[in-house]
Amino acid sequence: MKHRRQNILRILLVLGIIIFVNIIAVRFFKRVDLTQEKLYTLSDASKNLVKSLDDKFLVKAYFTSDLPAPYNNNKRDVQDQLDEYRAYASGNFQYEFVDPGKKEELEQEAQRYGIPPVQVQVLKEDKLQIEKAYMGLVFLFGDKQERVPVVQSTSNLEYEISSAIKKMTSKELRKIGFMSGHGEPALQQVSHVQEMLAKQYQVTTVELSGGKPIPSDIAVLLIVAPSQPFKNWEKFLIDQYLMKGGRIAFMLNKVNATLQSQMGQALNLNLDDLLESYGIRINTDMVRDASCAYVTVSQQAGFMVLQNQIPFYYLPRASDFSKTSPVVKDLSSVIYYFASSIDTSLARTKGLTVNVLVRSSNKSGRQENYFTINPTMQMTKDMFKESGIPLTVTVEGAFASAFASKPVGVDSTLKGSLDTTNRIPTGKLSKIVVVGDGDFLQDQLSGGNKDNFLLASNLVDWLADDIGLASIRARDSGSKPLDEVAEGTKAWVKGVNLAVPPLLVVLVGVVRWRWRVSMRKRLETRGL
Repeated sequence: MKHRRQNILRILLVLGIIIFVNIIAVRFFKRVDLTQEKLYTLSDASKNLVKSLDDKFLVKAYFTSDLPAPYNNNKRDVQDQLDEYRAYASGNFQYEFVDPGKKEELEQEAQRYGIPPVQVQVLKEDKLQIEKAYMGLVFLFGDKQERVPVVQSTSNLEYEISSAIKKMTSKELRKIGFMSGHGEPALQQVSHVQEMLAKQYQVTTVELSGGKPIPSDIAVLLIVAPSQPFKNWEKFLIDQYLMKGGRIAFMLNKVNATLQSQMGQALNLNLDDLLESYGIRINTDMVRDASCAYVTVSQQAGFMVLQNQIPFYYLPRASDFSKTSPVVKDLSSVIYYFASSIDTSLARTKGLTVNVLVRSSNKSGRQENYFTINPTMQMTKDMFKESGIPLTVTVEGAFASAFASKPVGVDSTLKGSLDTTNRIPTGKLSKIVVVGDGDFLQDQLSGGNKDNFLLASNLVDWLADDIGLASIRARDSGSKPLDEVAEGTKAWVKGVNLAVPPLLVVLVGVVRWRWRVSMRKRLETRGL
């Protein structure tokens, strides 16, 4: 009887502890994330966003029940992520899961919100069948709504949710302007970056026709890969925009080169004096790097033509990032398309703050004057003697105007429409970004490298003083490159890999043979 009471008391005590722990867990949310980049834990930026909600934010997750693998894992990951948001929102973040397949009106509701059905393969009775399923999210806040039509992967789900919260709770979206009119790529050619920016900003184009100043509501001006020179009065408008506190990204090609022509030609954009007044010079050269992307070339082998992947040293794959800037935090590698080097020595003499975000590897060099870019050209060690060549830099400070004491050179057609009387000689504190390549963010020339688009988007965030979500965007930026090692180390590792396994087999054989000999001797001794 006594033992029975003790057992009952133990059971009640265990139940009490479980109930107490659950109450504490509900009130004080905490997760343990053992991944290096904390991929399964909300970032501080997301926590601050969801804590700042002043009204109900509702997420409607339209997911079909009993989804087959691997989609069922997506549903569970979505719920875990939403649980964490709700835990930090003080009651203002709510979610609900809806199965549109159960009722026709629910299916119509999902489609009204822009959540389409998708086809998934299901294994039933040893047969693959195609069935209709829903896997989308709708965000509702006041009279605003956003959506993720299909959750194909949860690797970047936190950014999708946080950017929706920020976009819907912001009173007005800031404008990002892409310069046009000088042969720049159309927005369709930078669609990946445009889509990423559209989650937080209003993306538009900016033209300088008619001598009108750049609109003051343009938060960041992007000058991307122009191919035609700028007129002096156009440079004046850009200069005065910067003097008024505007932010500019110069992503320029100094050499016009293509893989098809296998030749490069110096490109004069008439921007050198403007950049030099801001303390930066983009050199007319092409950076080559032993750490590079691969291209496919056709090579004759007898009667056959083989397609081979070979390293192309003029497509640097840069992974030497600044250790202090959140702009490049968690990026793996950025592929540049015939990049030019950047000289930052002038900026320091002008009292400006310079940060080199991306450099070439410790085996790199530059080609000047004559630009031959044949992928099969034989390279020598002397061509890769340089290290850490700047490829992307940021500059901060009060910039001096390039037109403080310089005539603008107004065209006769613009007289009266271009105001040059109230020019600003020294500007407010501002920022610029300079990249020695205008093609790295273009869809077709980026090699599809996700980090290229992340870098471009993060640079815009930095210019707009909105770097918070950039750390989320880059958390799952792709595969990590292997560390560069010396040739001697490679040979040593290869030798160890070849020699150690056979030696271990021999060692095991010797140990087993000696053990059997020892056992035989023991048995013989006992027999005697």
